[in-house]
Amino acid sequence: MSCKVRLMEDGSLDEEPLTLKEIAYQKLCNNLDIISSHRPDGQRGLNPGIVLPNEICDGFLENYQRFNRPLDDSVIRLFEDTQRTSLKIVNLRNSTLSSIGLETLMRHKLFALSLWYCDMISVGSHHLLAHYGDSLRSLELGISSHLLQYAEPNEKEPVDFQLTCPHLRRLVLNGVVMHHRLQFAHLHDLGHLDLTSCVLANFSLEALGSLPNLHTLILFNVWPIANQLHAICCLRRLCTLDMSISSSGNGHGTYDLPDQTLEMLMDNLRHLTHLDISGTNLAGNGVATKESTSTSGSQQSPKMEQHFALTDIPGLASRTQRPLQFLGLYHTAHWACKRHDIPALEVAGDANEQQILTAARYYHDRPVLLTRVLNDLYHLFRFENCKDIHTALDVVLSAMDRHLKFKHMQISGSATLFYIVKGRDRSKFGALLRNHIIRTLLNGMEMHITDDTMLRNGYLTLTQFHMPVDVLFEYERLIKILLHGVSKTEQEGFVQRIAIYLLNTLACQVDGRQKLFLGELGVVSTMFTLIKDRLTRSVFDDVMEVAWSTMWNVTDETAINCKRFLDGRGMEYFLKCLHTFPDRDELLRNMMGLLGNVAEVKWLRPKLMTQEFIEVFARLLDSLSDGIEVGGASASVVARVREREMASANHAYLRFQVSYNAAGVLAHIASDGADAWTIKTPSREHVLERMVAAIQRWNIKSERNINYRSFEPILSLVRCYETPQCQHWAVWALANLTQVYPEKYCKLVEQENGIQILNELIEHESPYCEIKRIARLVIEQCESGSDRMVVDN
Repeated sequence: MSCKVRLMEDGSLDEEPLTLKEIAYQKLCNNLDIISSHRPDGQRGLNPGIVLPNEICDGFLENYQRFNRPLDDSVIRLFEDTQRTSLKIVNLRNSTLSSIGLETLMRHKLFALSLWYCDMISVGSHHLLAHYGDSLRSLELGISSHLLQYAEPNEKEPVDFQLTCPHLRRLVLNGVVMHHRLQFAHLHDLGHLDLTSCVLANFSLEALGSLPNLHTLILFNVWPIANQLHAICCLRRLCTLDMSISSSGNGHGTYDLPDQTLEMLMDNLRHLTHLDISGTNLAGNGVATKESTSTSGSQQSPKMEQHFALTDIPGLASRTQRPLQFLGLYHTAHWACKRHDIPALEVAGDANEQQILTAARYYHDRPVLLTRVLNDLYHLFRFENCKDIHTALDVVLSAMDRHLKFKHMQISGSATLFYIVKGRDRSKFGALLRNHIIRTLLNGMEMHITDDTMLRNGYLTLTQFHMPVDVLFEYERLIKILLHGVSKTEQEGFVQRIAIYLLNTLACQVDGRQKLFLGELGVVSTMFTLIKDRLTRSVFDDVMEVAWSTMWNVTDETAINCKRFLDGRGMEYFLKCLHTFPDRDELLRNMMGLLGNVAEVKWLRPKLMTQEFIEVFARLLDSLSDGIEVGGASASVVARVREREMASANHAYLRFQVSYNAAGVLAHIASDGADAWTIKTPSREHVLERMVAAIQRWNIKSERNINYRSFEPILSLVRCYETPQCQHWAVWALANLTQVYPEKYCKLVEQENGIQILNELIEHESPYCEIKRIARLVIEQCESGSDRMVVDN
C-alpha cells in the first residue's frame, strides 16, 4: 500500500504534492536530453562531463517508472559507465529489460535487486548471479521473472543453480522449482526467506535448519507441506511464519489434524508474532477437541484450561495471554475470521472492513489473493458500507499500479474505482488524486486493450469525471483508447456506444490543436467505417447519430478535418444517409451542422457547388414543421396529446436547426459571389429568395444546441455587402444567440469587434431595412447586457 491518499482537514481526499526533488526527477525523466544524447549508432548515451552519484541514479530509475514508462535497455544504457554512474538499489516492474540490460545493472555490484513482471529476462541469465551476486543483500524475483525458472507455466523441471550470493539477508523467489541439491547453509546472514508458489518436490526445508538468523519464512501457496512440518518446527527463531493458501481446491491447505498441527507449531515456535494460515483449515471448526487440549495425555492445570476457554481457535490456546501481532485468516475453513475470541491484535480476513483492509496491506504482492480482496471492497462500496474511504482508495490504486499486467486485478480494481468515484462529490477529490485515478485507469485499459470488460469498467468510471477538464493531461492517450473501443469492439455493443459517447464529448469541448490531433489519429475515417456499416445494414442507432455529431465537432474551425471529411467521400455518405433515414431529425441536424463547418472554409466551398448538393440544401431550408392539431377531452386523450405536443415541439426544434444550418451553408457559398455560382439550376437568385423566406419564418427566441467559440465566420458574412441576403442570415444568427444566451455571446460579440462591424453595416447603404433592424437588436442587447454586468458587480 502506497499510503499516498490522505483525508484532508476539509473532508476532501487528495495526495501529498510532489516534493521539489520529485519535481526535479519528473523533469529529468521527461527530458533525457538534459543528461544524454543520441550517439552515432542511434543509442542514447550519457553526455560527456556528466557524473551521477548513487542517490541520483537510484532515484532516477525509481522515478522514471513512476512518471514516465516501463524501463527498457535504451534507458539502462545510460548506466554503462560504472565510473560515472552508481547504482545500489534497483526495483523493476513491468520492464522490457533484456539479459543485456540486466548485466549492465549488475555490474554496479548492487546491494538490492527486485524484478517483477520482467518477461524478457530468461533462465539463460542465471549465471549473472554467480558473477555479480557477491554484493547482493536483497534479491527478489517476483512473478514473470524467469531468472531461476523456465518460462513455461507448467514446466516442473528444476533449474540446477546455487545461490552464490553469500551475503543475502532477504531472498524472495516466486514459482521456482527447488532442486534437491540447492544449498542454504552458507547464507549465514539470511533472515527473510519467501518461497511463494515454489515447488519443493524433493527439496527439504531441513536445509534451512542451519540458518542462524532466519526470522521470517513465507510458504504461501507451497503445497503439500505436511511432510515438512517437523523441519519447520525446528526453526525455533522464527518470528513470522506464513503457511497460507490462495485456493483450497484439490485439498490444498487441508490438514488431517488441524487443531493439533497448529498447537504443535505454537509449542515449538514460541517467538512467533506473525502467523498466516489463510485458506487452510488450521483454525479448526471453532470447537476445542479433547486431543487438542491435552499434552501427551496429561491433565491440564485449571489455569491452562482457562486459557483454552478464551479463544475460538483451539490451536492458538497457548497464545491467549500473549496474542500474536498479526494473524491471517482470510478465506479459512469454517469462517474462522468471523469468530469472536481471536488471540491476535490484527487480523486479515473478510468479516468486516478492517479485516479486508488489513488483508490488502499484507497481501500487496499476491495478485490472485489481492484480486479477491478488491472484490470484497467492491461489494462494500457497491452497498455504501465502506467508511475508511481514503485507505480503501489507496489500496485499490496501489494494487492496480503494482500489478499492471494482471488482468483480473485491473478488472476488479476498475470496478471498485467506479463505485468509489460514483459515490462521492467530484469536488472532494483533489487534482493530484484525480490525476492518479485517471492515469491508473488508462494504464490498465492500455495494457488490456483487447478485453471488453476492462474497457467497459474504465469508460464507465471516466464518465464520472468532468470532461474534458479532468483528462486533458492524458488527452492523447485517452483518445487512442477510445478509438480502439469505437472501432475494435462489438458493433452496437455497450463498449462501443459508451466509447463513442466519450469521444464525442471530448471532441466537442477542446481547442483547435486537440481537434487536429483527433483528425491525425483517424477519427473521421473511423466514423465513416461505423456509418458505412450501418448504411449497409440499413440500421439507424445512437452510434450512427453520434458518429455524425463527432465529425461535426472535430471539423469545427478545423479546415484540415473538413478536407478529410470531403476526401473520405463524406458527401456521398451524407446523401445516402439522407435518403436512407429521411425522418431522423437528430441525424439531419448533425449532418447539416458538419456541412456548415465545411462551408466556412473558402477553399473547400467549390466542392459543394454541384446541382445535387445545392438542391438538397435549398430543400432543407423548408424543414420547419407547422406542428399538429389535436382535439378531445378525456384524461387519456389529453395525456396522449401532451406527449404528441412534446414530440412535435422537439421535432420543430430539430427541424429549425436543420433549416438554420442549411441557410448557413448556402450563405457561405453565396458569399463567394455570382462568378463562383457555377451551376445553372437552381439559380443563385432563387436560392437566396428561399433562404430569406426561411429566415423570416424563424423565431428569434429559438434555443440552440450549439457552442460557438468564435464569431469570425459569421462576422465575415456581416461584411458581405455584395450579397445582403448573406448579411441577413449572419445578423439573425447573432441576434438569436445574444437574445437567448446573453451572458456568453454578448461578451463574445464585443471581444471580436462585432459592435463596430454592426454599426458600419447600419451606416452602409446596401443592406435592406430588415437587416439593419436586426443588427440594432444585437447592439441593444449587448449594451443592456453590459449594463446588467455593471449593476451586478
